[in-house]
Amino acid sequence: MKEATKRSIFRWIHIICGIPILGYIYDSPADTHNYAHSVRYVFLPVLLLSGLWMWKGHVVRRLIWKRSAQQDAAANPTTSAHRPEHPIVAR
Repeated sequence: MKEATKRSIFRWIHIICGIPILGYIYDSPADTHNYAHSVRYVFLPVLLLSGLWMWKGHVVRRLIWKRSAQQDAAANPTTSAHRPEHPIVAR
């Protein structure tokens, strides 16, 4: 999937989940109890996660790639590329 398509999907998820939150804020207080739990426990977390992913998703992807590369290196060590570690100097 292309990066532009992923951004578009996250953007629309973010917009659609924002609509019930606007209704929760601007609706009369007598009606908000009908859908308060769905807004608090479904729409708001999805809105926050999609917004954070659009904002800092590149950092999370970079960390995941580094971690998987380190795990692959630890699982498949090669003797020619292995350098001895520096000894700890006692003070």
